[in-house]
Parts: sequence; C-alpha cells; structure tokens
Amino acid sequence: MSLSGIPRKYLGLQSFAFGDGPGLADELLDLVIRGVKTATCSTEDQASTPGALWIVRDGRGQPRCVIETTEVTYHRFGEVDAAFAYDEGEGDRSLDYWRKAHCIYFGRLGEFREDMMLMCERFRLVEVFAQVETS
Repeated sequence: MSLSGIPRKYLGLQSFAFGDGPGLADELLDLVIRGVKTATCSTEDQASTPGALWIVRDGRGQPRCVIETTEVTYHRFGEVDAAFAYDEGEGDRSLDYWRKAHCIYFGRLGEFREDMMLMCERFRLVEVFAQVETS
C-alpha cells in the first residue's frame, strides 16, 4: 500500500479493502464514499470495536478513505434484520438481496453456513483522501 496521500494523523492505522476482489472492493468503496454504505459484516473471527479507525483501500490497494466503527454486534446469518441489510447499502438494499448476495459471498470464501455467526459493524465515513494518479 502506498502511503502517499494519507494525512500524517492516519499513518499506522490498519487497512483493508471490502469484498474479495478488486471489482467488489471498488464497488463497495464507492458506496461508502457516497454515504450509501454505512455497515458491513464479516465472520465472527474478524474484530473491531466502537471508535476504531480503519483505512479503506480500493481494488488496486490504494488508500481512499478512513472510516470509524460506531457499533459492533454479533448475529447469526438468519438473524440479520432488514435495517442492517439496508445500511449495508448493496443492491436494492432489501433483506432478500442481502441474504442472497452474502450467501454467495461467504460461499466463495468457503465459510457459508445458515447458522454462521457474523460480526455486524456500523461505521461512519471520517475522511476521503485525494485520489493520487499512478502511471
């Protein structure tokens, strides 16, 4: 990850990209930057705590923004509700879409189970970095 364009106050933060590939990373990052996506989920072995700051990378691995975790809850896959699905901001934002998309996503990772425990995280966008052109 290039550190150019990251304000000094964020150096040293952990970073990640949403999804499991460059295209999905860019798609979900765009939703975050536009304020549509304010929640995400991952397997229960992933951890965050309210107040944690994270650098989000794009599909090329470049740092694009900082988010702050505002809430962390744990729910089984089938217990995720429509409000959380809406806050994830994907597709038509419905619970039905969320379930189908996440069944496929966690299936690609080899981790899907109907009773799997998820870390459900809400966050807020803190800062968007200027995009640095690379040649």
